[in-house]
Amino acid sequence: MAGADQPRPDAGEETERRRRVFAVLLGEFRRTPVLVPLGDGPGPDAERGLLTADLGGVRFILAFSDEQALARYTVARGEAARKWRYRTVLGARLPDAAAPAAGVPCGVALDCADGEDGMVFPPVRGAVPDAMAVGADGGAGDHA
Repeated sequence: MAGADQPRPDAGEETERRRRVFAVLLGEFRRTPVLVPLGDGPGPDAERGLLTADLGGVRFILAFSDEQALARYTVARGEAARKWRYRTVLGARLPDAAAPAAGVPCGVALDCADGEDGMVFPPVRGAVPDAMAVGADGGAGDHA
């Protein structure tokens, strides 16, 4: 068996490696403009909220890296013929401002129709303001 003699990293090392990878991906996301569809709602586009999805008590703002990723999402929903309105925003605005404004634990799902190529930024320390991180002292997780 190739590599069988090589030591395996312990769980702590693996956890730290994954945290570093997550931090790099989050940093790239924060510096990148993304498309955010506007949800259904009354009023003109300027008053519509951002498109979200709830999963397991956590709200996720849906964001897309480009129009092709958004198109794949609309096809997956069976709504490709619908006219989708969206805004282009800097990725950092979503976890820093939009997620806390949700009033519930809220993260960001990027390119959610792309399977493993998509990315989820949950409402955890380092991804959202500490006070809104799930499980943070006095944060959103303490109220759920």
